[in-house]
Amino acid sequence: MILRQFLHLEPVGISYLLGCGGQSTGMVVDPVGDIRPYLDVSEATGMKIDYVVDTHLHADHISAARVLAEATGARYVLSERADVAFPFTAATDGDEIVMGNVVVRILATPGHTPEHITLLVTDRTRAEEPWFLVTGHTLMIGDVGRTELAVSAEEGACDLFRSIQKLKALPDHLQVFPGAFAGSVCGRSLSANPISTLGFEKRHNKAFAIENEAEFIDFMLADIPPAPPEAARLRAANSGRAVQE
Repeated sequence: MILRQFLHLEPVGISYLLGCGGQSTGMVVDPVGDIRPYLDVSEATGMKIDYVVDTHLHADHISAARVLAEATGARYVLSERADVAFPFTAATDGDEIVMGNVVVRILATPGHTPEHITLLVTDRTRAEEPWFLVTGHTLMIGDVGRTELAVSAEEGACDLFRSIQKLKALPDHLQVFPGAFAGSVCGRSLSANPISTLGFEKRHNKAFAIENEAEFIDFMLADIPPAPPEAARLRAANSGRAVQE
């Protein structure tokens, strides 16, 4: 299996390229900015980009996913719940994307946004059980994603609490690869470390550790930071419903 992590500073975010080197097939998740780095790594590893995935419609930057998909001929994958004005490959909870020995299972994890998905990844050359999660802004290191950028904060928090229970039911040893790190406007107490494990976050991530739904909602509604600049415009642009400037 090939896995590459791309750390971005303006805006703060994390993208991934992952796939099966033996079968030369892979995907890019949450691409940001110039697509050249993804093309360069794809070429260097000999792994064709067959899928481009956005874990959700972003509100802090313009996604590069559609541009990358067009440049590579890849399928652009979003949740079936994505309300967009362009064609895409719809992903449903439980769907699997098979890339040689790599299997990516789609988990619907609404909360940060209604259409958010998480990727549960297995490398069958190592084991038949999953190895890691690409969690976008559902679960980050030290915090969870804010919930008021697409719906009301309370509605988003209710959805996110249910999504968190789905993640908590997974094995503790799974690695967590999030969509952002410290400095992102999409979380409040993010770590500068861009990698963790599910077990460590269960023990040390204050928001993720809350077991009571009402307590979790109160926690998420307290001290909500200002929205990212132009959040509504950026989310609209990423849905294809506004002109990108």
